[in-house]
Amino acid sequence: MKDYLEKLPKEILDLVYLARDIASSNDMPVYLVGGFVRDLILGVKNLDLDIVVEGSGIKVAEDFAHALNAKLIRHRRFGTATVILESHLKVDFSTARKEYYPKPAHLPVVAPGSLKDDLFRRDFTINAMAISLSSENFGKLVDFFSGRDDLRKKKIRVLHDLSFIDDPTRILRAIRFEKRYDFHIEPKTLKLLKEAVKGKYLERVEPQRVRDDLILMLKEKEPLKEIKRLKELAGLSFLHPRLCVYARNYKLLGRIEEEVSWFENSHFYRRPLDAWVIYFMGLLDCLSPRFTRVVCRRLALRRGEEKRILNAKKHTGKLIASLSRPDTRPSKIFALLEPLSYEEILLIKAEYRNASVQKHIEDFFEIYNGMRILITGDDLRRLGLAPGPYYQKIFTRVLNAKLDGEAPNREVELALIRRLIKKR
Repeated sequence: MKDYLEKLPKEILDLVYLARDIASSNDMPVYLVGGFVRDLILGVKNLDLDIVVEGSGIKVAEDFAHALNAKLIRHRRFGTATVILESHLKVDFSTARKEYYPKPAHLPVVAPGSLKDDLFRRDFTINAMAISLSSENFGKLVDFFSGRDDLRKKKIRVLHDLSFIDDPTRILRAIRFEKRYDFHIEPKTLKLLKEAVKGKYLERVEPQRVRDDLILMLKEKEPLKEIKRLKELAGLSFLHPRLCVYARNYKLLGRIEEEVSWFENSHFYRRPLDAWVIYFMGLLDCLSPRFTRVVCRRLALRRGEEKRILNAKKHTGKLIASLSRPDTRPSKIFALLEPLSYEEILLIKAEYRNASVQKHIEDFFEIYNGMRILITGDDLRRLGLAPGPYYQKIFTRVLNAKLDGEAPNREVELALIRRLIKKR
């Protein structure tokens, strides 16, 4: 695996060498593990280093952070630590551990263990490989469970028969990896997955853990594939008993993919889009606002996420009617769309294919959103207007005039202000 490591970007390779040197100085075996190893073999970009230490993960992390003068976050209860670099790269360290599940779908009990113990507790064989960083066998692949062979055969395989019962969120991960890499869930693993679904183990999992894996699924490049496969293998009742997805929902989710792609290609300079929120809006399309709130609260979504998702249920016929008219003035379009999040606006664009709706929303992003007037509060004071609430009304009137093409420059804006002051 040395050849694979040497092809890494220099910044990452330097971190790997530093981990090697610190491992040697502490006389503790250290390994790259998990998704980084999987993607290194596949040739897929992955800059998140995950390092396991047979000894003290926190001690190695402390030395690593000290050498780089980097931020260190310790989790002593779990024997783990994260080093965050100035470049925002992060390196996770953990002490090799073994685990057992006292009850199905509950968090495991962990204890110190060997590298083999640590790899055995992972979800699939393709994520249960390691690369030694110790000086004497630097770059050696450790593959107890034939993960590399499964990568070659494009196979998703669990490590033991209770895998989906111990941790049912692995159902979501199996689907995510299957569709991300165009792999297949091998027959025995698929049988075990279906048995866990039949036993309703996903419904026993702590909701926040389901949320985290569901969000990762919705953040995939083409989440519609994952959603279809999830519906096929597990259904969606684990989110809410009334949640169902029909052909029209798939059509909406497909259009959301198109709109997300359009926005990210055409408006990459605006704030980053929370694309998963839009997919979640589409996924919950058949639920009433009341049941949508139940799902959001159960999954403990952040307040801002919940607000956007619930607001999407309130888009009135009046709003859509105004957007559907070709002669609606830009100032009106701005007033309708400016209070909404980007995610809500793109959902509307995906839902309503009316040509005027499409044009008005495109104009909003390309022209109206971010438009600024040229006059300031200093101009109002110089015209004899004392500061107060009336300032905002004037600014709004001037902005509306500018949006409608009636105030093309600063002189016209000032003339408009003078007329407004006279009418007071």
